[in-house]
Amino acid sequence: MARGVMLMSGGIDSPVALHYLLRQGHEVVAVHLDNRPFTDDSPLGKVVDHLTLLRTRYHQPIPMYVLPHGPTQVTLMRNTDRHVGCVLCRRFMWRSAERIAEREGATFLATGEALGQVASQTLTNMRTATAAVHLPIVRPLIGFDKHEIETVAKEIGTYEISTRPGVCCQAVPDRPATRSNLIQILGEEQRLDVDQMVDDCVRRAVVL
Repeated sequence: MARGVMLMSGGIDSPVALHYLLRQGHEVVAVHLDNRPFTDDSPLGKVVDHLTLLRTRYHQPIPMYVLPHGPTQVTLMRNTDRHVGCVLCRRFMWRSAERIAEREGATFLATGEALGQVASQTLTNMRTATAAVHLPIVRPLIGFDKHEIETVAKEIGTYEISTRPGVCCQAVPDRPATRSNLIQILGEEQRLDVDQMVDDCVRRAVVL
């Protein structure tokens, strides 16, 4: 089986996606992009508890990297069009995850995205976001609806963790773009030192 890097949030979807990858026998390294100060400590705490539960369920070690994503968000908010902030944010998340994959010898990236559930998960936005990386991206939940995902989360015990109180990301724009144009996104990124931003984020990674 393959080794992959899984983007983990504190939400309902990503631990369910991870469950399916582990059930299929894949080795997985978890990456959590820490959005503080645009959220509180709760997402990190939820991810730690999700991984503890799934490690026990599958008797498998799951290394976890925590990367500081807040400074990236600040730079994006100050220098780029806020309407496409979610797409830009995802592109930097994918770039950081791909760096960790290179370090860990992983051959794919993975996410809990399901088509159309939030602005960053429309087909055009997912395509634009993932154009930032070269590794293949696995989406175990791509055709699931929210009810189906919640049902599985309850069955595997992650639902109660995911739904604990917490602050949602405050960096989300008021009117996020649901359709993005890669040419526009590349133009926005020309205002940034992309490689330096990713370097700074990955260099400060902490392994838990």
